[in-house]
Amino acid sequence: MSLPASIEISSAQPARRGSHLVFGLLYFSEGAPIGFLWWAMPTLLRAEGVAIERITALTAALVLPWTLKFLWAPLVDAWRGPRWGFRHWAAGAQIGMGLALLPLVFIDPAEAFGWWFFLLLTHAVFAATQDVAIDALAVVAVEPHERGRLNAAMQVGMLAGRSVLGGGAIVLASRGGWPLVMGALIAAVWISLVVLLTQVDEPGRDETEPKRKFGRTLRAVLSRRTTWFGLGFALLAGAGFEATGALAGPLLVDLGVPTETTGWFFALPVVAAMAIGGIVGGRWADRGPRPRRVGQALIGLSAAVMAVGLAIHLGAAGTTVMLWLGMVYLGIGCFTASSYALFMDLTDRRLGATQFSTFMAATNGCEAWAAGTAGYAVASLGYGPALMVMAVVGLAGLWFLRAVTQPVSDEMRAG
Repeated sequence: MSLPASIEISSAQPARRGSHLVFGLLYFSEGAPIGFLWWAMPTLLRAEGVAIERITALTAALVLPWTLKFLWAPLVDAWRGPRWGFRHWAAGAQIGMGLALLPLVFIDPAEAFGWWFFLLLTHAVFAATQDVAIDALAVVAVEPHERGRLNAAMQVGMLAGRSVLGGGAIVLASRGGWPLVMGALIAAVWISLVVLLTQVDEPGRDETEPKRKFGRTLRAVLSRRTTWFGLGFALLAGAGFEATGALAGPLLVDLGVPTETTGWFFALPVVAAMAIGGIVGGRWADRGPRPRRVGQALIGLSAAVMAVGLAIHLGAAGTTVMLWLGMVYLGIGCFTASSYALFMDLTDRRLGATQFSTFMAATNGCEAWAAGTAGYAVASLGYGPALMVMAVVGLAGLWFLRAVTQPVSDEMRAG
């Protein structure tokens, strides 16, 4: 499939087939930093002997910008006019992401960890803003019946970025050290600038319209029960798989799996499993009642997490645990594509940046509390019981999902 010359983004226009590829490429630049921060860095730190509690605390701290991005997401909706749209917000954020990482090419984290933490946090703020803008484009660009497949395409792009700078960063670090890793990360982030500036043509919008209607629309959205039950689901349902993701690297290290083997595991089998799960789950979610599909995906995913916990508790070898983890990542792909499509269904198109970003911030909030809680649970209970407990907690999200039986109609979203 060739890349189209231009894609017109409009709330009244259905997405063309090429838009799936474009958004997949844009999501590549989102996945690269996430792969480094949440996959590579915890594994490398654990290999150097850093305590599991400290690793999970650092990971939770770097998730905060994605968790709190809903606080400035309204600016992306409100400050949008003929000369500055979602595309410009995303491009500016990508430039900031790369500039924040540039000094880290020359700074040793062991000697100046404070600077690393500050610059990574700055980078995360820009990355979260980019996420807001790209998701807003996706909400207004694609018709409801294609949202599952769109999220599958975006997930594949995200996973490609995670592979290159997640598991791949572990391999790069063993060969060229931190400068090579950071240089590759900056290149990955700035690749999508070309896509934004040449492949996405966002039409202008009346400069006074967002300011005039924003407050009224926001009040209407806040009065809908689907908004609040959707947020509850996002904050709770991912507990099991978020805990697994935060613990997987350190777990394999503690089971005696070589660090480089762990890197290849994250770079290839994990990414392939999530991509396959996303493609299958996205198409599956477009062919039935979305809440029911999401619930079924959550049940299957939680069962896989419990199986991993049970295998660890029974003393399974590292290679066996890796096989079970592969099933978890397959379930993660299916659940993510279907649940994100549901969040798009619940989003009012007039608040594409604000509302959808709030749902995404809630999912990142789930990752933050689940990662931190899982670290302390492992210290008290061990890896196996901790994962099984977190999987049960995630199943409580089904209660919120049952209340989301009547998504906001497309006419209401179109305004």
